[in-house]
Amino acid sequence: MLANGVVALGTLTEGIAALLRRPITDADRDRAALHLLDWIGCAVAGAASETGAVFRRQVARQPAGAARVILGAAHTARDAAFANGAFGNVLEMDDVHREAILHPGPVVIPAALALAVERGADGPALLDAIIRGYDAEIRIGRAMGHAHYRQFHPTASCGPFGAAAAAASLLDLDEARTVWALGNAGTQTGGVWQCRAEPVMTKQLHTARAAVMGLEAALLAADGLTGPREILEGALGIFAGMAPDAKPDRVLAGPDAPWLVHETSFKPWPACRHCHATIDAALVLRDWVAGREIAAVEVATYADAVAFCDRAQPESVIQSKFSLQHAVAVTLRDGPPPLEAFAPACFTDAGLAALRDRVTLVRDAGFTAAYPARYGSAVTVTLADGETRRADIPDALGDPENPLPVADIIDKARRLMRSAGVADDVIERVIATTLALPGGAPAATLDTILP
Repeated sequence: MLANGVVALGTLTEGIAALLRRPITDADRDRAALHLLDWIGCAVAGAASETGAVFRRQVARQPAGAARVILGAAHTARDAAFANGAFGNVLEMDDVHREAILHPGPVVIPAALALAVERGADGPALLDAIIRGYDAEIRIGRAMGHAHYRQFHPTASCGPFGAAAAAASLLDLDEARTVWALGNAGTQTGGVWQCRAEPVMTKQLHTARAAVMGLEAALLAADGLTGPREILEGALGIFAGMAPDAKPDRVLAGPDAPWLVHETSFKPWPACRHCHATIDAALVLRDWVAGREIAAVEVATYADAVAFCDRAQPESVIQSKFSLQHAVAVTLRDGPPPLEAFAPACFTDAGLAALRDRVTLVRDAGFTAAYPARYGSAVTVTLADGETRRADIPDALGDPENPLPVADIIDKARRLMRSAGVADDVIERVIATTLALPGGAPAATLDTILP
């Protein structure tokens, strides 16, 4: 299917299925293991949250099985993928691909881990499935276009493709059945953004359902359920119905490029990714403003960051995580923001509310032109005495151009698990076992020691 770096003619999903067969190296698996560990940290902390408790109560009523639900018992792969699929996105610390504007980890990994355990797969097979799932989800996500993002949550609409590709890998489906799996996943997609406009928990249902949709699509394809080959580009397909400015050429672009897991960013701060470069810029100014009266703060960033995160006075945890004003205010006042920076005690603090009122948001043409390839921001602080200083951050910490050190990725997982009350010896066992998966240990070895 590949010749001279060009994908052979056929449908877009046929091209994806061909690309998913390219070689995977030890370095690719090492990278996937880091994303798996990052997801575990996010999911454990998310499972301990109020939202996580809702999904844990629901899955506790389901039949027993082989696959572990975090902070719960073992259930079927389908039920484990559903519950664990909700947990990883709760804190807004899940990994993200910039151009696709989606989070592959909280969808692909729960589906892959649950199926790998149920089928007795080893560590490399699990990691290969994660790598292939990320690639499929991101390739489709980066083709969806900006009009799609205005109305739909791309993790919900593109996530089922990633989960299906990961499951197809573990099921060792041939190219034809992988295409069916992708088609059957795509026909179920959705996820409109109204949940972003209200202080509700629905966003986690998006990731939970996406993981299950993809898993079920692949299992059905394995049993012979055919699926539409032109689910993306067909006259009644995804692009026609959901993406009026789609860029179909982006699906199969870069057939010889590294696996797209290497382009996926890690998130150090517990807020929407659109806030991260602003947090980084505020940290540059933090020592300079410490103890001094701030008269005004200007955040200049790309248009989507303002569209999604303009909330001067957030009224819930999720709204505070989607507030540029809160992100810059809490960082300037308190420094690097921990989980508690977005808790009610913090966003209802009178001093922070007053500081948020002094924050102005500006849509910057330069940052907007660079987006979504780059997520940049600049913060300008004016003090009461008239002194002004500005910090520019073209790439958020954790992006490929501004990478988060491996030790920090590991420590992030450690801190998140600790925040959920997990014992230190368990945490260290989870970290060591996850990072050892490329060596061949069974996926069940990890699953059985998850909190």
